[in-house]
Amino acid sequence: MKRIGVHKIAELAKVSIGTVDRALHGRPGISEATREKILRIAKKLDYKPHPAARVLSGGANVKIGICIPKEIHFFYDQMRSGIFEEAKRVSGLGVEILYAPVQALGKGEGRVARGLLDRGVSALVLTPGDPDSVSPLINEAEAQNVRVICVTTDAPQSDRSSVVCVDPDLNGRLAAELMSKFVGPKAEVAVITGMLATEEHRLKAEGFCAGFKDECGGGIAAVLEAHESEDESYQKTCELLSRHPKLAGIYVSTVNCLPVCKALQQAGGSGHIQLITTDLFAEMVPHLLTGIIRASIYQNPYLQGQIAVRLLVDNLLNGIAIPHASYLNPSIVLKTNVHLFREAQEGGNVQPTANRRLVSFVS
Repeated sequence: MKRIGVHKIAELAKVSIGTVDRALHGRPGISEATREKILRIAKKLDYKPHPAARVLSGGANVKIGICIPKEIHFFYDQMRSGIFEEAKRVSGLGVEILYAPVQALGKGEGRVARGLLDRGVSALVLTPGDPDSVSPLINEAEAQNVRVICVTTDAPQSDRSSVVCVDPDLNGRLAAELMSKFVGPKAEVAVITGMLATEEHRLKAEGFCAGFKDECGGGIAAVLEAHESEDESYQKTCELLSRHPKLAGIYVSTVNCLPVCKALQQAGGSGHIQLITTDLFAEMVPHLLTGIIRASIYQNPYLQGQIAVRLLVDNLLNGIAIPHASYLNPSIVLKTNVHLFREAQEGGNVQPTANRRLVSFVS
């Protein structure tokens, strides 16, 4: 229901909001005279409850379908936690989460999302790894009044309602500015990403390349697709180091950084090759503390999941408009502040400084 309308009716009728709710939905517990009075006022105000409120008043659930990858779990486990924590907060309002993950980004998301639509969901949360193939389904969902929010990566040519992410171009340019401070002028660096067909991965790589040239006039030795595969990432990093002995830095634009750390250590390049990574998980912390990873661009997947569900719930239950995009401000993780992040705390890899209270980024 539109809360402002209910409050106004209660004020004019000089009754409680609960009494207004009983009158509007034909529930027992009030006199017929009071019911008629409230209905007259509602008609005079041209009050119309939000469609989702009428659904809930009948005892039905609002279903939100979730289709995100299982891999790489370091990132998507955090996102899933944010989604389910937010769902728990509103469970008493009749919100039901239908969780139907895909194994990996861009693998079968159209088929799984189709299954969620067939189950009658009111909204969808998707990570469109292959936006070209999934956009027609997004358009179909929106045409059926099923709101679709993309998280982490976008399908910008589709009719989706919103995207929740860190702006990928900004993300790449921030990494480029950091890299330029770690390496010398006109240095040669490389990018290791996931899949350039994925909007987020492509825009990060493009933003980094453009930003690095602007910042220090440096060159880009290679932009390598590792397809979120640990083996492929390791092999391609080893080949990169062999082909470019003067390489000064590597930017890993996805969470798949451990194979790169391994290749650097084995090649003896962890001392002079500056490594900038993406996000944070427990296994990364030792590499940050020892300096193998100089910095990481944190995208807060927990908060991304939380915001996506919150936007949909506010829209479905209260009629609040969904913004076209919700961009999170990225954070920079260094060894000096890594202990403040929830992922480091959960992993138990760092200890707080004496008498210092830990602050996590949980909204």
